Amino acid sequence: MKQNSSERKEAWNTIFIFLGILTVISSLFHYAIVNLYPSRIYVGALMWCPAIAAIITMKLKRRPISSIPWKWADGKYIRMSYFIPAMYVLITYILIWIFGLGGLSNEENIMEWATELELVGIGTLKPTFAVIIGVILLGTVGVIRSMATVLGEEIGWRGFLIYESRKVLSFTGVSLFVGFIWAFWHWPILLYYSENVTLEFITFFVFVISMSFIMTYYTFKSKSLWPAVIFHAVSNVYIQKIFPPLTMKIEGTEHWLGENGIMFAIVTLVFGMYYWYKGVKEKV
Repeated sequence: MKQNSSERKEAWNTIFIFLGILTVISSLFHYAIVNLYPSRIYVGALMWCPAIAAIITMKLKRRPISSIPWKWADGKYIRMSYFIPAMYVLITYILIWIFGLGGLSNEENIMEWATELELVGIGTLKPTFAVIIGVILLGTVGVIRSMATVLGEEIGWRGFLIYESRKVLSFTGVSLFVGFIWAFWHWPILLYYSENVTLEFITFFVFVISMSFIMTYYTFKSKSLWPAVIFHAVSNVYIQKIFPPLTMKIEGTEHWLGENGIMFAIVTLVFGMYYWYKGVKEKV
């Protein structure tokens, strides 16, 4: 969107206020995650920092919270926001299995996974049924639970920041800018938990920025926050909770697996490039 000089200056001012507030409040929870336990409590709180920063910024700018695109999206966008992340995670692990970078879990590993999900009390549960029930439960109840935390991020990133950035940047610029901020916001956690910091920083930034293009596209097309919330939750559940337990690690190929793995970065990059092309062509 083209804006005059004063409007562009005001937009950048708003963006920097948001980023400043976000940095201050996030640093408290980043510290807690790295130094205090149990860290999961602080991770959930951290994920709501973008929403808090957005709301504070809007209050400072005397904007109504209702200006965030709260309305429920058209059904086609809701369906695609579930289907696309589930599909790219599935493709990632099919390629991992095909190229021998990881194997399908054996019966023992599957039953350990079923035990963690508290499914072992369901009659005489067999591995095949454990996988089916586990995927269904995680793909529904697990996604809904995940939405409660990712909503905090998405109010900030897709509900506020991409719309403010749109005043001064193109679709490509918005996707890159917000994607980079979103990825960089995770750096203290990556630095603390990564085994191969350089590689995992690269793969993480690639897949997050790639996701940013897809989620920006669906947010602008639907004029709704909810496709991004569902997309984010589904992606997290499938790449963190469903496929890793179903895959046996092979020594020397660990860097290809998981959310920070090379294969996931490659697959999401392809999807991201497609949606970049689609967004530019459609003048989103």
